[in-house]
Amino acid sequence: MMLDFTANGNDSSKKLRVEDRMESPPSRVLHIRKLPSEVSETEVIALGLPFGKVTNILMLKGKNQAFLELGTEEAAVTMVNYYTAVTPQVRNVPVFIQFSNHKELKTDSALNQRAQAVLQAVSAVQEGGSPNSDTSALDSVLAQAPSPVLRIIIDNMFYPVTLDVLQQIFSKFGTVMKIITFTKNNQFQALLQFSEPVNAQQARLSLDGQNIYNSCCTLRIDFSKLVNLNVKYNNDKSRDYTRPELPAGDGQPSLDPAMAAALNKDSSLLGKTCLHLSNHLLSPSMVTPQSLFTLFGVYGDAQRVKILYNKKDSALIQMSDGNQAQLAMSHLNGQKMYGKIIRVTLSKHQTVQLPREGLDDQGLTKDFTNSPLHRFKKPGSKNFQNIFPPSATLHLSNVPEDVTEEDLRQLFSNAGGTVKAFKFFQGHKMALLQMSTVEEAIQALMDLHNYDMGSNHHLKVSFSKSTI
Repeated sequence: MMLDFTANGNDSSKKLRVEDRMESPPSRVLHIRKLPSEVSETEVIALGLPFGKVTNILMLKGKNQAFLELGTEEAAVTMVNYYTAVTPQVRNVPVFIQFSNHKELKTDSALNQRAQAVLQAVSAVQEGGSPNSDTSALDSVLAQAPSPVLRIIIDNMFYPVTLDVLQQIFSKFGTVMKIITFTKNNQFQALLQFSEPVNAQQARLSLDGQNIYNSCCTLRIDFSKLVNLNVKYNNDKSRDYTRPELPAGDGQPSLDPAMAAALNKDSSLLGKTCLHLSNHLLSPSMVTPQSLFTLFGVYGDAQRVKILYNKKDSALIQMSDGNQAQLAMSHLNGQKMYGKIIRVTLSKHQTVQLPREGLDDQGLTKDFTNSPLHRFKKPGSKNFQNIFPPSATLHLSNVPEDVTEEDLRQLFSNAGGTVKAFKFFQGHKMALLQMSTVEEAIQALMDLHNYDMGSNHHLKVSFSKSTI
């Protein structure tokens, strides 16, 4: 990928209002407001499914509200924390989630019969069992999955969605066996086969209507009439994860043994992964391999960074896969650093070469392959769902209890810029901090992510989609 600096450009950031969800003390009962009319119990329960067992639900349809009870307070805290950073949506309508004053949910089973039937079915699906109720709610909403194959349509596809992105998202719910992608009626679509129908059911419940990226790439999911996919080629359009030896097709050579082995171990196929940074006014004292690793690490796991020895106004950044390179390019292109617009393109280089042994390149090349600071190394990490464009507002986490608002304001002011607003939440462990410009926020993130706050606390800094 290529970074190019020019002398002009404007900052812009998308401003969204954030609801204070931390007014009440933590409880395993959550209060959900501003639900769309005619919303179903299944859609409300799906909001909580990724965070743990949902144990009760109460729908207040006349008020467009609901109460959702999770199995543990910890699961509820995780859910509120997640939806503080990512606006929850039901049928493309933003909803608001906060802790309830109730510590448990007591419902009249006779009046809440349909909801309890749906809940019973969801619990059976979560636990991998079979729903055992004969109620109409169960039959119509959560009957046994008819197929292990899902048909996926992606609306509002402003960013590229690859086969590997789909595998990454859906594998949270079970073993993904095969994927076929295609375009129909000018829409990107996919067929995805799980090893078991129950996994397809749970994925559909949790992901239908959700956005892959911030405010775009909406998943529309239904069951396919097919029960098995016949994949002939392993390439960027189709993949059979059980048969890595399949040819690439379209005149491409078959996968060599090394790539087949890599596919067996890791389902990611690497596309163009390198980025190139260039600016004739750039000073290596301002931009280092570490600072570029930190910035590009917001959108993927940067493996190697090289500031070119004979042309120190240029650098190469190697991401772990082609999708992450595309994400970094789409989010960072057009942003400002050190007063200049950066242009991001894919590099012609496939990898960043390390210096020959014994050659002193003055620290211009760094290998981050084994860095503990990778945000996306852990499979199923929630960081995959918290990828936002650079913004003036930063999300801070892992804040020590004895650090004050003034301490953090001073720290970020010293990084260069002005702190316009600040708010603690999640008790004292997290905060939102707003700089005066996106450029200042980018600089602060590069300088202060993983900053040692003492007491074995290293500050975590991310871009937020919220404003204060």
